[in-house]
Amino acid sequence: MDIAEISPPRLRGRLVAITQFNIVLGILLAYLSNYGVAQMQYGAIEWRVMFGIEALPAVIFLVLMFGTPRSPRWLVAQGSSDAAALVLEMVGAEDVQRELSEIEESLAETAQNVKEPLLQRKYSRPVKLAVAIATFNQLSGINALMYYAPHIFRMAGAGTDSSLAQAVAVGCTNLVFTLIALLVIDKIGRRKIMVVGSIGYIVSLAATAAAFYRYGTDFTDTGGTVVLVSLMVFIASHAFGQGSVIWVYLSEIFPNRVRAQGQALGSFTHWVFAAAISWTFPVIADISGGHTFAFYSSMMVLQLLWVLKVMPETKGVPLEEIQKRMSAA
Repeated sequence: MDIAEISPPRLRGRLVAITQFNIVLGILLAYLSNYGVAQMQYGAIEWRVMFGIEALPAVIFLVLMFGTPRSPRWLVAQGSSDAAALVLEMVGAEDVQRELSEIEESLAETAQNVKEPLLQRKYSRPVKLAVAIATFNQLSGINALMYYAPHIFRMAGAGTDSSLAQAVAVGCTNLVFTLIALLVIDKIGRRKIMVVGSIGYIVSLAATAAAFYRYGTDFTDTGGTVVLVSLMVFIASHAFGQGSVIWVYLSEIFPNRVRAQGQALGSFTHWVFAAAISWTFPVIADISGGHTFAFYSSMMVLQLLWVLKVMPETKGVPLEEIQKRMSAA
């Protein structure tokens, strides 16, 4: 949200998508760290070492947060227009006074300012869009793969070391395709990226389901390769599509007055479904890996229909203009 509010419209998608790039970079580093720790054979305390290493980047993040500028839109909402102008100038706004005037105008439409409630009729469209994109994000099964990648590869016949190495390959794929999305998201737009990603989801998840239906618990090398390749295509589709778009989109579709609440709603929806997927995957996958991935694939068919029929494009549109379009719809 903060990145969206300090970014110029022409670069907003790319800059917000950097958040996702850093997330997948962290995931890759975690996979590499876990693989390295496993090779050191710490025995019973191995998982404790894996968790303990996470403290270092957390400390670095905490220190760097003190240098983060406040959002100019939040500053205007608090009555600090001069400070907002300084931030806009610092981040390279092309016309500081014009942008400042547009922000003040959008916030002045209601005397309640940032305290206005989100759940009311005039915000129904962005609320529905936020809930839908966050729900579909998790119904792809992405966090089942992120959390249980080694387990999934063991289900497909890989050994312990091999499954950890394959998880690293997944992380590398995630990073590469997130970078590609980062380079094109402000050129080809959010909807086209989502269409491409949805198609990739459907094909790769259907292929994974077919492999589990075909081989069950007796995977051959061929079956294991099919699962590995299919899940690599799946993670590439996610990194290029939903993974890069969701946080950009959530930061764009809500008016200034309720953007924080809207972003929080989208994030809340995302993590509620992430929890549901992560809790149910081990249970259902032990019954039928085929059923599990077939369900995820069918959900992505619904996502593709939603993108084609409902999802509006926000590429290159100033936040205040998006607010007007959402209100007029």
